[in-house]
Amino acid sequence: MTYAITQTCCSDATCVAVCPVNCIHPAPGEQAFGSTEMLYVDPETCIDCGACADACPVDAIFPVDSLFGAQREYAGINAAYYADRKPERAAGPNFHAWGEPSFPRSLPSDFAPIRVAVVGTGPAGMYAAEDLLLHTNAEVSLIDRLPVAGGLVRYGVAPDHPATKGVGETFARFHSHPRVRMHLGVEVGKDLTVEELAAHHDAVIYAVGASDSRRLGIPGEELAASIPATSFVSWYNAHPEVPPHAFDLSAERVIVAGNGNVALDVARILVTDPAALAGTDIAGHALAALRESKVREVVLLGRRGPDDTACTASELLALRHLPGVELVVDDGDPRTGAAIEAAATGEKAALLRELLREAVDWSQPPPPGRRLVFRFHSSPVEVLGGDGVEAVRVTAADGEQVVPAGLFLRAIGYRGLPVPGLPFDEATGTVPHEGGRVAGMPGSYVVGWIKRGPSGGIGANRTCAAETVGTLLADAVAGALPSPAYPAKAFARLARNRGRQVVDARGLAAIDRAEQARGREQGRPRVKFETVPALIAASKASRWRPVR
Repeated sequence: MTYAITQTCCSDATCVAVCPVNCIHPAPGEQAFGSTEMLYVDPETCIDCGACADACPVDAIFPVDSLFGAQREYAGINAAYYADRKPERAAGPNFHAWGEPSFPRSLPSDFAPIRVAVVGTGPAGMYAAEDLLLHTNAEVSLIDRLPVAGGLVRYGVAPDHPATKGVGETFARFHSHPRVRMHLGVEVGKDLTVEELAAHHDAVIYAVGASDSRRLGIPGEELAASIPATSFVSWYNAHPEVPPHAFDLSAERVIVAGNGNVALDVARILVTDPAALAGTDIAGHALAALRESKVREVVLLGRRGPDDTACTASELLALRHLPGVELVVDDGDPRTGAAIEAAATGEKAALLRELLREAVDWSQPPPPGRRLVFRFHSSPVEVLGGDGVEAVRVTAADGEQVVPAGLFLRAIGYRGLPVPGLPFDEATGTVPHEGGRVAGMPGSYVVGWIKRGPSGGIGANRTCAAETVGTLLADAVAGALPSPAYPAKAFARLARNRGRQVVDARGLAAIDRAEQARGREQGRPRVKFETVPALIAASKASRWRPVR
């Protein structure tokens, strides 16, 4: 019996590190690492030890014999990766010759502790903090503009992907680390300046992500009910900056521009039976709205053809097993069917080939039931409507076509926002850097999407953080870090005195206990607090009580 990696793979390579026979690829250092949708277990080399499953932070690895339903297909997906490749397979146990110990991301034993601020508590920031805490004696200040930690793990992962959220538990063990101080609810550039933060630390790592959404630049994009898909994701995840009544789901048809993983997430949530979401941590207001929703059809617009579908094969595969939802490819454009048939290889091409194909009559309302429609070779050129969205004009094989819809979501990518005091490249939406070192600002560093742009999943941030931390530590050894102007305790006083209520590790633990307690009352993993005042109130509660 061998093991297989499944849909929720985060690709952070923790499993690779513990495998005794080198059977998981692509591994760090291999050319393909970071370029594949997930990692794969070689069934010919796997010895069924289970070390990878024990180490996986998102519970994505299982014995092949235990897979059922949609998961069973991953046995073949893992094996198929090796069908036409010759990876670096070990002939025996993954033993290495002993040599001098090497600690590439560490400081000399007699090096004085450095103080490092990490701005942002999502995966990028937490991988950087983890690296510092495990390999050095650094003291770390964790800072976030929201009064709760987690970033995209808390507010960007779909509620029906609970295993992916499990990586948050791995990060949470560092929240109470003896060399960590948490300052949640503090916004750099608003409550504190970049200069003030630098004056209290030897180094500052900015892991602020890419919170803005890309724009289409088409007429009507500003209409009510024409909204970034990222806002919809935040809405169903109870982000405190998105109002509970931000979305009207009274229309039968929704159009989503894009067919990447975020587009599939919002489409899937819109057509999933709310009863299947009732046991998740979805926002209460979103669950109530979905129960009353009139949406029956979601149209996913792809600018290019089916061979360029932006989503991962695993997310596309999951749609096939969505109960009560029909999947359709609109082949009114002859290029679509021809492209699907011509694609001889590839998991996504094979999956699309198995879907129902029909020329959809967009002048008619959606048929009975619930369905997702993939429309390729089609871009939105105008959003039509008065007070709200009534239709979207899209490109078609013979010109343009009007598709009626009551909600338009654009899922065409994220974009970084400038941090006051840091350089910013408007073209890329990133901070200019060299190996993570901010250009022209000694002691300042970036990691994650604000460093490399909005690409790569959760696991890609581990390698990204390793590079940045390596650069920081090299600068420390070289004496290139500016010395703090203030003692260690001065920063906590400064943060508290800037007018907003700061949540520390004990407050964060209180929020976590309260949300889990609320969840137990409803048979859910947790029920999140949906506003900043509620989060702060929960952080101060000595014991849980209802907070409104």
